[in-house]
Amino acid sequence: MLTWAHERGVTLRLIEPGKPTQNAFIESFNGRFRDECLNEHWFTSMAHAQTLIEAWRREYNEERPKKGLGGLTPAVYARRLVAERSTVTVGL
Repeated sequence: MLTWAHERGVTLRLIEPGKPTQNAFIESFNGRFRDECLNEHWFTSMAHAQTLIEAWRREYNEERPKKGLGGLTPAVYARRLVAERSTVTVGL
């Protein structure tokens, strides 16, 4: 992992061992992804894994509303943020 990251210019930022609350959002997401996708499927090939994971990702981002986003899906919320930014005039 370290070699892969270094070769690609990726900076790894780790939380302290035993301190998952330092990044509770990703810890929550990882648990959900593991429970809803990884633990539910037996992947027979890399292509099979990519197909099932992509289907899960799309459903998670495009079909499931999130309370923290005001009942919007992440995809709709992201589109609204982009639209809001394009209507803001900088420097006025």
